Amino acid sequence: MLLTDFVLHKSFTSSEFDGVTALEIGAGTGLVGLAQAQVAGKVFITDRGTDILDNCLANVRLNSSTLKFGEAKVHVRELDWKTSWPPPVGTRDPSDPSSIYLWAASEIEEAERATLLLAADVIYSDSLTDLFFDMVKQLMSRGAKKELYLTLEKRYNFSLDELDIVANGYKHFRSFLTVQDGCASLDNAALEPGLVGEQIDLTRVPQYIREYERGNDLEMWKLVYCCPD
Repeated sequence: MLLTDFVLHKSFTSSEFDGVTALEIGAGTGLVGLAQAQVAGKVFITDRGTDILDNCLANVRLNSSTLKFGEAKVHVRELDWKTSWPPPVGTRDPSDPSSIYLWAASEIEEAERATLLLAADVIYSDSLTDLFFDMVKQLMSRGAKKELYLTLEKRYNFSLDELDIVANGYKHFRSFLTVQDGCASLDNAALEPGLVGEQIDLTRVPQYIREYERGNDLEMWKLVYCCPD
């Protein structure tokens, strides 16, 4: 809901996201992608598993008229983080309903030209975080320059090793990025290719959706992939 608020605010106050190709990773219900579809040129809503993808597609069909976007601009596709990018190309098979979620070669090329990536609530398991960032770095290092907007909630657990309440999953997330003002401020001669992150001040994102509370453990990040010359 926080990331949807952010997408709505961008659409209400600027043209930054207008007409772009966007890709939502780990979409769940597809809420963020549906909000972006109101102004985007094309949106890929991705997740894994036929049940989840069926639900995403149903939400696209239910909300297209209300949110005033054409269903043709939204593509629901399977993206398994356990496989490397690009995803396998498939052929639609009328006898296999799940084949509608396979990628065409032209769609992979379009996804690589995307400039906007969106991901919400995907940081909760270290093993999945590893897979997520493997996929993200492969995707962001191809085609057009991309920005990833990611929202997460710090999750705390009691650690027997540290005998304290800690957010180790959050610490693991932070290990994947360098916090900087941007690629231009980095010493490209000494920098390895990787993700650079900037935390977004949530007080600058109005709350349009009232059905949730923003606690102190919610964060939003803007990530870019920097590759030294």
